Amino acid sequence: MTGRQDTMNYAAIKKTDVANGPGVRVSLFVSGCTHACKGCFNREAWDFNYGEPFTAETEEVILEALSHDYIRGFSVLGGEPMEPSNRGIVLELLRKVREAYPEKSIWCYTGYDYEEDLLQWIAEGDETVGELLELTDVLVDGEFMEEKRDLRLAFRGSGNQRLIDMKATKNAGHVVCLPE
Repeated sequence: MTGRQDTMNYAAIKKTDVANGPGVRVSLFVSGCTHACKGCFNREAWDFNYGEPFTAETEEVILEALSHDYIRGFSVLGGEPMEPSNRGIVLELLRKVREAYPEKSIWCYTGYDYEEDLLQWIAEGDETVGELLELTDVLVDGEFMEEKRDLRLAFRGSGNQRLIDMKATKNAGHVVCLPE
């Protein structure tokens, strides 16, 4: 599957978020998730129809919020940014963020596993996932697991989730995680 879907909803935009990556960030919470993780902090965003439609105006709000010098980067989470129906719109947004603000980091949160899911989709010809990963500096992967919940972890909720440095991973040919 490649290309853009026509619609996506979003649950929230946080213009000054300090919980989902280093520094002060802008965060987009997309709507729609099929993981249904037990203990999820954002259950309402499972519904693909929850929130507001993502529009060109929404995109402009995000790009404007990123323009401030004190904003270190952009984080996209959910819901699930890597859901097939969300990928195309998320990709177009990340292209614009990277073009406008190449110095700001992009973090993407997904309940999908990097090796088992995302790399498999790329191997099957999903160019959208491949480009999403190319634009992402840090991928936080893995479903939230309530039994592995750990409040001491930085930028994630359970011990199985990883903070994957995508550039280092590409260069090394194997997963490289950010140091704890």
